[in-house]
This record gives sequence, structure tokens and C-alpha cells, in this order.
Amino acid sequence: MKIIIVGGVAGGATTATRLRRLNENDEIIMIEKGKYISFANCGLPYYISDIIKEKSDLLVQKVEDFKNRYNIDVRVNEEVIKIDRKNKKVEIERKEDGKKYIETYDKLILSPGAEPINPFKNLNSKKIFTLRTIEDAEKIKKYVTIDKPKNMLIVGGGYIGIEMAENLSKHNVNVIIAEKRPHLLGMIDSDIACLVNKELIKNGIKIYLGQGIENIVEGNHLYVKLEKETLEVDAVVLCIGIKPESKLAIESGLDVNPKGYIIVNEKMQTNDENIYALGDAVQTKNEITERKQGIALAGVANRQARIVASNIEKKEEEKYEGFIGSSIIKIFNKTLGIVGLSEKECKEIGIQYKTMIITPYTHVRYYPGAYPITIKGIYEAKTGKILGASVWGKDKVDKITDILSVAVKMKMTAKDLSKLELCYAPPYSSAKSPINILGNSIENEINHLVETITVKKVIEIIKAIETAQTVEIPETIETTETAEIVEIAEKNNKEDNNIYFLDVRTKEEYNLEHIEIKNKKDRVINIPLNELRKNIEKLNSICKENKIKELIVYCHSGMRSYIACRILTQKGFKVRNMIGGYTMYQPMGTGLFG
Repeated sequence: MKIIIVGGVAGGATTATRLRRLNENDEIIMIEKGKYISFANCGLPYYISDIIKEKSDLLVQKVEDFKNRYNIDVRVNEEVIKIDRKNKKVEIERKEDGKKYIETYDKLILSPGAEPINPFKNLNSKKIFTLRTIEDAEKIKKYVTIDKPKNMLIVGGGYIGIEMAENLSKHNVNVIIAEKRPHLLGMIDSDIACLVNKELIKNGIKIYLGQGIENIVEGNHLYVKLEKETLEVDAVVLCIGIKPESKLAIESGLDVNPKGYIIVNEKMQTNDENIYALGDAVQTKNEITERKQGIALAGVANRQARIVASNIEKKEEEKYEGFIGSSIIKIFNKTLGIVGLSEKECKEIGIQYKTMIITPYTHVRYYPGAYPITIKGIYEAKTGKILGASVWGKDKVDKITDILSVAVKMKMTAKDLSKLELCYAPPYSSAKSPINILGNSIENEINHLVETITVKKVIEIIKAIETAQTVEIPETIETTETAEIVEIAEKNNKEDNNIYFLDVRTKEEYNLEHIEIKNKKDRVINIPLNELRKNIEKLNSICKENKIKELIVYCHSGMRSYIACRILTQKGFKVRNMIGGYTMYQPMGTGLFG
């Protein structure tokens, strides 16, 4: 067969090499409009900061390697500009001289990728950047090295925006991020996003949330108009998002969805059986929700490439099942791992879910170098099936996220997590691993050993308590005015006014900082866990005297408060455990949560 591949990098290059390994006799031609056929685009931000020193280190394979090792005809700086599906031909243009020529094909593979969204192309400014190619990275690196800007604005707080913020800051640039959505990293939930915000702010990054970019005016500096204010900066990096490079597919009559993503079947075939497509430009399926959408992840493109090659060579029929969205990002000294669904996605598709947040240590605390790690699990309320997770910490985030990725992929439940036998030695984990602890914690709630409450809900309750005013309800309702008074009274005298908070940390921890309610300091009670049993009668008297209907119990991470909840539940108290503990409340309650 004669096979032409349009585009290199993860999708096209991987398909090409897999095709060759399956069949030594095929004629394989790979056409790439850029200078480099296979490069590590995920490493570009780290090249800008000199963490990756040499440009050559980003080149996964060179043109000559493809020829010598795989016998693949690679043509760079050339672009396929037209597909003649009827006659199975493509028209190719050489960039160096503009000359065009025709090639025939038996099978055609489209791996064009996606391009950064840039609504300000008409400005043609040398101070407005996007990042997709090695050439883009070189422009940014040259600018920050030679021009030494003081302030740079990153528009967009997704993966690339945050990675760029960290790497630009290493050039002593004051970095600002402007994000249109309520919080950074729109694929995660606001409670985890607040931890990201905290780390960025701690490292000198300024953040504007809920503000999209409206205009840029160029003078001695760039004047960037956001929705609420105008910023004066030296340069702008646009990380707004991407759009599929599907123009060629559209012009040749291939089916695309409303957003321009090429529609493929499970074999990665388009509506033309001789044309396959993969990577950032195709519509694929979220395995959990069954929703069709595009996704830009190198791992996804690599798996699709293997399937395309296998199906073309007919060694075995393979189907692409879809993605679950496993990803990871370094954010200064911390790491965030993400897999599966967020709360927002669960709400959108009507899944009855619950969440669990735990903050165990990466390994046993008596062995040096143990760090706390925050794990948020999202699970199906009735079955305990794991739907998604976010993992945040300084160490072991990749390991834990990978295990949870397997759990989501294999439709495992909390009980399955509890049963997992995972490696243990003091330098690496604990006898009961963080994964086991997450499973146990979810099981405890499902089995009604404890009722939980999220930090977000706690903040809502505190605001309600702070703004509530007690209103006397008249014994008889005689007029419309009195009826309105009753309605206001019932609204204000709701159960929030009968909720108190029990802090079971030590006196020292409590005195350092704790939950505070304006003008109602008595609503937070501190009884350390180790002193709780001997103070049960005292607590009972406080509850009766103040007509307390419920106690929200919290500690640093949620573990001591769980033990306290078990004690109090068996003593007849109505209690809920604040999952995530003060670790989650501190950044959310102090305004870092979007």
C-alpha cells in the first residue's frame, strides 16, 4: 500500500513508525508543514525557562532517523492543500518555492493537530505571542532573554497558561494571569482550584479571575482591556484555547462537528473509508459520559495512532473506546493530577454523586520526607463507583493519580480501592496507602458511619449565619404585612442558626487560626479530640443551652474530626464531618477560591 500521513508530532509520527513495524513493504510518506517532524510540544514551556537547555533535546525523531531507521519518506516544510477523494490524490505545496505537485494514495491519515486561538492576529505585533511550535518557543525565549520585559500578561489559565506563568517567572518577569472563567483550570472544581491559586500567589503570580480580554492597544507598551480594568504590560502570551486545524478535511467534504472537529468511528475512520484521522483535530468519546468532544492529550493521540495502524494493516481490528481525561501538571513546587469527571460535569449530565476529600501523608511520617497530599474523590452516591479524582501535593501525585486512573477506567468502586494490595515500605508509602484510605473513607459514608459536608457548603452556612437576623414571629397573622414578616422570619430563622462548629484540633492549633464567624465567636467551640470524651457532658450542656441542633466538626485534614464524629454520633449528637478539614477551608475561606 501507499500511505500518506498529513502531520507529524505525536499522532502522525507514532502512526508512521507503527505502520512500518507492522509492514516492511508499504510505501509511507509523511508530510509536515513545519520544520520539525516529531518534537515534544509538551516540553516547550520548559525550553523557554532553560530547564530544557538545548532545542535538540525537544526533537523526538529527526528526518534522517525516520529514513534510516524506519524507511519512511519524510517531507518537511511542505503542506497538503487539497484532497481529491474520488481519485485518491493529494495536492502538496512546497513552502520554500511555492511549487505544487500531486501524490496518489491508497490510505490517507490526517493528523493536523490544533492551533492556538488568536483573535488579535490583525495587530501583527511582535509582543503578542502564542505557543504551539518550536519556532513559537524560540520567539518567546529570545524576547524575554534580550528585551528583558518587566511585566507579561498570560491570557488564559489552562494547562499552557499556568506552565507559561511558572517558566516566565524564572526570567524575573512579573507574571499576570487573566482568566475569563471563575477559576483557573476549568476542568477541575473550585475547591481544588483554590489550592492552585494559593501556590501561584505564593510564587508571585498575580491572578485576575472572571475577566476575559476585550481589546489590546499597542503603544510603548501593550494596553490590555479586560472586562473590569485595563492593564499596562510589556507583552502578552495568548493561551485562550485551541481550535482544530480541520480546514483541509472540511474542504474535502469530510464530516465535522459544529466546532470543527473531524468525526471518526471507533476504528478512527472518517466518512471516507480510505481516510483516517486522529489526535487533537478529531471528535472522540468521553468513556464515562458517552459525550462526543475533542481532547488535546499526547497520550490519547498515541493510543489512537496504534489503533489506526493496526486497522489499516488489518493485523487485528481495534476499536478506540474513548478517553477518561487523565492528566497532570507541575505548578512550581506542587503537582496536580486529574482524572475522570468533575462535580460540574456530574451535575450537567445528572449523575447522583458525592465527594470525599482526604489529606494523608505520602508515606509514614516517621520516615523523613513525608508530605501531606490532598485527594478529592468523586463517586456515584449509591454504588460508590469512582467517577473522577483530583490529587494535589508535592510528591507521589503521579503515582496516586495513575492508580485512580485505572480505577476509573475499570469502573472500580470504593470497596475495590479498600481491597487493593499496594506496595509498602516506609520510604514509599504506608501500610494503609492513601488509595486504601480514600476507599475506606467513602465506604464509611456509604455505610452511614459518618455524615459529611463540603467546605463550600460550610462557607455558605457561615455567610448565612453572619447575615441572618432573628425576627419574632407573631402568634396570629392578621394582615398581608404580618404574613410578610412571617415569611422573612422563617427565612432568617432557618436551621443555619442552630448550627455550631466544633474544632477538635489542639489548643495551640486553634489559637494559631480557626474558623471565625463575624460577631458570633461563640458559634465555634474548641475541644481537642483527646479531651472529647471527658467533656461530653459539658458539650451536651452547651448544646441544650444554645438550642444547638447540629455540630459541624473539623480538624486539620478530616481524620481527627471523623473519629470525633464517631464518638459523638454514638453519644446521640447530630454531627457532620467537614471533609478536607482546615487545610481546604483556609484558602477557600480567605478568598482564594473562585
